Amino acid sequence: MDNAVAAPPSPRSDIDSAAIKDSIRQKAKELGFAQVGISDCDLADDEASLLAWLRAGYHGELEYMSSHGLRRSRPEALVPGTCRIISVRMDYRHPQGESPEEVLARSDLGYVSRYALGRDYHKLIRRRLQRLADHIEGEVGPFGYRAFADSAPVMEKPLARNAGLGWIGKHTNLINRDAGSWFFLGELYTDLPLEADTRASDHCGRCRACIDACPTGAIVAPYRLDARRCISYLTIELKGSIPPDLRPLIGNRIFGCDDCQLVCPWNRFARTQDIDAFSPRHGLDASSLVDLFAWSEKEYERRTEGMALRRIGYERWLRNIAVALGNAGTSDRIVKALESRLDHPSAMVREHIVWALGRHAVHPQA
Repeated sequence: MDNAVAAPPSPRSDIDSAAIKDSIRQKAKELGFAQVGISDCDLADDEASLLAWLRAGYHGELEYMSSHGLRRSRPEALVPGTCRIISVRMDYRHPQGESPEEVLARSDLGYVSRYALGRDYHKLIRRRLQRLADHIEGEVGPFGYRAFADSAPVMEKPLARNAGLGWIGKHTNLINRDAGSWFFLGELYTDLPLEADTRASDHCGRCRACIDACPTGAIVAPYRLDARRCISYLTIELKGSIPPDLRPLIGNRIFGCDDCQLVCPWNRFARTQDIDAFSPRHGLDASSLVDLFAWSEKEYERRTEGMALRRIGYERWLRNIAVALGNAGTSDRIVKALESRLDHPSAMVREHIVWALGRHAVHPQA
C-alpha cells in the first residue's frame, strides 16, 4: 500500500514556500535523493499524447495504462486536494559489477537490466519519501499527501520534467544533463501550494543514437515507443509467448534492456552511487545462462527475494533464458541444458526450448 496521511486537503496560505523548499531539498539530500523538484498538476499536453499512444495500441498487454481513466494524467483526480507534486531522483548505477557492454558481447552470459541487479527500489524509495513527508509535517504541521514510486497511475516522467529534473529523451526515458538517465523517480502528491520549479528543456537535438541502437526497432519515432516490440516489455511484462520473429533480436537479454541508455551521449555524465541496496546480488551482473537455467524454482525464489526479478515468476524466467540460450553460440553444454528441461510442465517453457534447440539445429521428437 502507498503511504498516506489522513489530513483534510485544504488551501494553505500560512507557509513560507521558499523556506520550506530549501528545507525539503536539504532533507531529500540527507535521505539519498540526488535531486528534488516541484511541479503543478498541469499535464494536458501529456494527456493528449498518452491517449494517442493508447489508441495506437502501443501499450500491448499493459492494460493498467488505460484502466484508470484520466487519473494518470490528472493528479488531483487520483488524490483529491493535490495541487503540487514533489518529484525526487535517486541514482542507481553502482560502481561494482561487470561492464554492461562486455556482458552483452558474451552470448553465453545473461544480461539483466542494471536497475534490477540490487534490491527492488519501490519500497526503498517509498519509505524514504515517507521520511521526507514526516520532515515536512514537522515544518508545516499536518498536510495531505501520498507517496509513489512507480506504484500507481502516475505520469512520473512528465511530472519530473515539469519539476526541472530532466527532459524526456527520444527513447522516452528521462535524461538529466548532469547525471544522464540511470536513476529512479518517486513522487509526493501534496496539497501544499509550494512555488513550482521551471520545466526542463529538451537537449536531444539531432541525436538519434537510441533510435538506431534499439535491437527490435521499438522506438518507432522520436519520443514514441511501441512497447510491444520493446525488450523490457517482452521479457518482463508479456505473460505469454514471445513472438518468434522478435526472439532472435533479444540476444542474451533475460530481464529488461539498457541499450538505449548505453548509447546515450548524456550518460557520459552519469554518476555511480555506492548505495548498498543497489549493489549486484548473486553475481547476476554477469552470470552464465546455463547456470541460471539450472536454478530450481526454490533457488529462483530464494535468490530473487527482495529483487525486481521476482516479479516475472519462475516460468517467465525460464522462458527468457531459453530464448537467450537459443541465441547463444552452439555448444554441447548449451544443447544439453535445453534438453534437460524438455519435459518441463509449462507448455510455454517447452515451446521456447524447442525453438531454441532448433536454432542449434536440434529437432527433438514430438
